[in-house]
Amino acid sequence: MIDLTDDEQRHVRVAMRYLRAKAGGWKVLAPALGFSRRTLENVNEGRTVSPQMAFRVARLAGVSLDRLLAGEFPPAGTCPHCGRGSGLA
Repeated sequence: MIDLTDDEQRHVRVAMRYLRAKAGGWKVLAPALGFSRRTLENVNEGRTVSPQMAFRVARLAGVSLDRLLAGEFPPAGTCPHCGRGSGLA
């Protein structure tokens, strides 16, 4: 199994929070990712992000796994909690 770095895991968590805001909560997001609501909450609270989860988040977000792990999703200036942009170009 390939372990993700701390930075890569942080980037996946940011993307997960963004997707949660867009979806309307963990309960709605969970089936779209194929994980339980509690699993998503646990990962958000600091449990290890698996490569499988990172892959599923990237697929749902419509970005490459490389972009997700590099922190390029959501776009810079986007609030990971509410999904709103900063308004900066």
